[in-house]
Amino acid sequence: MSATTGFEVHRARGPFNAAFFSVMGPVIELSLRRHKERVFAGLPSTVVELGSGVGANLRYLRPGSTLVAIEPNAAMHARLRASAERHGIRLDLRDRVAERTGLADGSVGTVISSLVLCTVRDPAAVLAEVRRVLRPGGTFRFVEHVAAPAGTPTRALQRALRRPWGWTFEGCSCERDLAGLLRGAGFAEVVIEPFRLHGPFIPFNPQIAGVART
Repeated sequence: MSATTGFEVHRARGPFNAAFFSVMGPVIELSLRRHKERVFAGLPSTVVELGSGVGANLRYLRPGSTLVAIEPNAAMHARLRASAERHGIRLDLRDRVAERTGLADGSVGTVISSLVLCTVRDPAAVLAEVRRVLRPGGTFRFVEHVAAPAGTPTRALQRALRRPWGWTFEGCSCERDLAGLLRGAGFAEVVIEPFRLHGPFIPFNPQIAGVART
């Protein structure tokens, strides 16, 4: 485990996730694109992203923009750098966890994330960190998967797969009430739209997309 990031890159799981999202990312993106296009519309020239992975969201930045990428999984870094170069994005890669970005108070206009808050150790701490680094009027734009309602078949499947799913996907939890955490995180305004994916990744359902403002 890195003393700096507090994140341990598993010798098998880290490279597997980098390869998996490189191959399957475009498939997942087909279901998420219209929601991302809405919440990521009009991104400024400098954006902070939590868990940039292999660069799935670079397409939503204008060429010549700067992405401050908070990405502790070193197995993702080579693919992320290559993707940033292809998209014409200046990459400021930070090998840190989302709970401790190292950014100054009130120094950021926009933070984005997608399919990341499910994997962090402490999502409430991450949201507090986002509020800390955002300047007044700043936005946190997100597309995340959340727990299905209790008693539904999807929730039963999420619970049944909890341990193997979490181990495979870097601690990913399918049972987090991220909408509730966002609404209780102290943002001035939180707008959330729930939706469902159409595809084979049933534990990824349901999803939320939205914007939180300071």
